[in-house]
Amino acid sequence: MNTPSPTTVSVVTPSFNQGMFIRKTIESVLGQEGDFNLDYIVVDGGSTDNSMEIIRHYASLIDERKWTVRCLGIRYRWISEKDRGQADAIVKGFDMAEGEILSWLNSDDTLLPGALSKVAGRFLEVPQAGIVYGRVRYVDGEDRSMGEVDTGPTDHERLAVLNEICQPGAFFRRRDYDAVGGVDPSLHYVMDHDLWIRMTLRGKPAYLPEFLATYRLHGESKTAARRHAVAFQRETICVLLRHYARAPLNRVYAYCNTRVRSFFPEGLQGAVWLAVPPSMLWTLWEYLRLNRGMNVEDIRMIRLANLRKIFRRGITPRAGR
Repeated sequence: MNTPSPTTVSVVTPSFNQGMFIRKTIESVLGQEGDFNLDYIVVDGGSTDNSMEIIRHYASLIDERKWTVRCLGIRYRWISEKDRGQADAIVKGFDMAEGEILSWLNSDDTLLPGALSKVAGRFLEVPQAGIVYGRVRYVDGEDRSMGEVDTGPTDHERLAVLNEICQPGAFFRRRDYDAVGGVDPSLHYVMDHDLWIRMTLRGKPAYLPEFLATYRLHGESKTAARRHAVAFQRETICVLLRHYARAPLNRVYAYCNTRVRSFFPEGLQGAVWLAVPPSMLWTLWEYLRLNRGMNVEDIRMIRLANLRKIFRRGITPRAGR
């Protein structure tokens, strides 16, 4: 009887000037426990803060065998050079990766204890799944809980309306990643959503209803930083038009609402309902322009029970570095 070879999990961390948080990110990966081999790659974009000091420190701990290894083995590598942004760094990392299971973890997020063991086990249980993903907690800069990211069972069609695969808690097979062409390096905000859309054409992802990671919200994250909001929503619509040939109603509303609020003075940024009337009018015009009419799927969406939930969730960004 042949004994199956141990699973190798490759995690890539794109890094740029996140010295305040990257220590916790690295430790959360290197501290994973279970029957798998860990291939960890940090791809730094030429940081000018203390990031490289921290990255090198953990390389020394591994090389000198001063780090307690809780899995079958760890290979830790890093590079630091100027890149074209987060997606470019992720692509570089996956080009170096050796695992059959892949993921990326931004340099301000963390894996929760036991995450990789749970994920590796789930892939064994569902061998046809290209993606395994789970629940994720929001935390602030001081690691205080700020609630839970909206996640849940999904499929290719549902991803047009809601992205319920939260990137820090998502893992995927190398074969499926390569088959769809990998991360699109031209994207700046929704490279994860774009990847999920293409990968779910190959099969339904497997949801693991357990907490796997934390997603950090802070002043310079792409989720929290005001200057990124409009660009994020615009890129989302472009990706959806490319894959589905339509712009769902809630996504158009998210874009228009964000644009309207971008004109508000700083003190009124939290006045969400003040932006609703102009956002609705702009949404109607923009939706009809983009879709050249009303789509039957969006007509079904217009139910009082769905509107508040779907429109709120449609505004929530999902990317950061």
